[in-house]
Amino acid sequence: MSDAALLNLVLFLPVVGAALLALVRRNAEAVRVTTTAIMTVQFVLAAVLYLHFDGTTPGLQAGTSIPWIPQWGVSYAVGLDGVNILLVLLTAFLGPLVVLGAWTAIEKNVALFHVNVLLLQFAMMGAFLAQDLFLFYLFWEAMLIPMFLIIGIWGGARRSYATVKFVLYTAFGSILMLAAVIYLVWSLQQAGAAPSFAFADLVQARLPLEVQTTLLAAFALSFAIKVPMVPLHTWLPDAHVEAPTPGSVILAGVLLKMGTYGFMKLGFPLFPDATRVFTPVLMTLSVVSIVYGACLALVQQDIKKIIAYSSISHLGYVMLGLLSLDLAGIQGAVVQMVSHGLVAAGLFLLVGMIYERGHTRELSAYGGLARQLPVFGVFFIIFTLASVGLPTTSGFTGEFLVLLGAFTAAWPQHLDGNNLPLVLSMTAVTGVVLGALYMLRFALTFVFGPVKAPHGELAALTLREKTVLGILTVSVFALGLFPDGPLRKTELAARTFQQLVSTSRLPADAR
Repeated sequence: MSDAALLNLVLFLPVVGAALLALVRRNAEAVRVTTTAIMTVQFVLAAVLYLHFDGTTPGLQAGTSIPWIPQWGVSYAVGLDGVNILLVLLTAFLGPLVVLGAWTAIEKNVALFHVNVLLLQFAMMGAFLAQDLFLFYLFWEAMLIPMFLIIGIWGGARRSYATVKFVLYTAFGSILMLAAVIYLVWSLQQAGAAPSFAFADLVQARLPLEVQTTLLAAFALSFAIKVPMVPLHTWLPDAHVEAPTPGSVILAGVLLKMGTYGFMKLGFPLFPDATRVFTPVLMTLSVVSIVYGACLALVQQDIKKIIAYSSISHLGYVMLGLLSLDLAGIQGAVVQMVSHGLVAAGLFLLVGMIYERGHTRELSAYGGLARQLPVFGVFFIIFTLASVGLPTTSGFTGEFLVLLGAFTAAWPQHLDGNNLPLVLSMTAVTGVVLGALYMLRFALTFVFGPVKAPHGELAALTLREKTVLGILTVSVFALGLFPDGPLRKTELAARTFQQLVSTSRLPADAR
């Protein structure tokens, strides 16, 4: 089988799995086993594609392009490149772990829940693989439906409020993106270009600065909501708190990366001149997100909210790395996306496991878990230290490269009299200190101290739970100790991104 056929199989396998669940829908155990098997096969195939991917070859690999609506220039176009390869692997990797890690968390409408998980997996994978703006937008919108149902049906007591808030924020961003897409294609047609939604064609477009500015503002608002960046972040804590454990893992592990991926794949390369105009504002908001998210995490008493606000802080580093336009910073941003997916997934799974036993998320209800659940305590400390950015973990690799890139890019500007990038880079370092404060405070209360549990003695972790957490732990250390392989896969794409955003594409008469 060719790599192109294999890639399409990876994309559509969850849809096949959702159809298969109709055959076993009355048996909850069979539903879980079938879903896990489909997700596992998808990961194995994605891993094969990752191994086949050549980071030294420019352009798309394993690509498929089939005309879909020729008169509009729309194609079914998917493929792998250095921007999406790690995110595709991350999405496939977390799929079976989400189902296994929350095996007993869902007790009602089990088949319907797993159908939604599979369809969400399909939509997320499609958004990463799409190489046509029309197709990308369809997958972007499709993600909303299963996530809406996952929170709205299987969420907590305030699930209706959280669901409506989530939908309103994301729908607002989607409408802005749709308007920008229509305006972009219309502008290109007015300039005499043939109608096309292909990324490869759009990235060559030459648009006046005012048009670029308008379009980037619309795309940026849509992507910033998804990241989320301050002040567009308020939907995230409610969504995380009310979502069931698998929903929180998917949301933090993959869905939030759609915003940062959107900036890297579309927003900045399509409108480079406007990007350089907006860089001071976007960089400031990124650093504000780093510090403000950390400060909010520091004062939370709901253990899910601590991790939710920490996500805002960690993804602020991703935006800072992309905006640095330094090779180390850009690659650090990609590694940080993957690292956050692994670490946040581990932490939310741990929270879900303890919630199944204690039935509360209040931090004050727990204490001394290292003595009650020593294996749980070990895993929790590992993921805590990875979140803090301890050397040898993936968190250190991502944050170090981002800060290195930010300072490398800021110093020449400082010598030229522009001190803002250097001040922002120095402020971003405080996020590392604040991250250590809120996570170590969390661990001190949660794992150490006097023994305390809401319902007496807590049941030990099962072999299934230990296996899932063990796999995530190995992955966190593998990326932290051996980042060279993934970085080689993304280096050429990072250099291409750097060149695209640094090169003006104003019309010749506007320069």
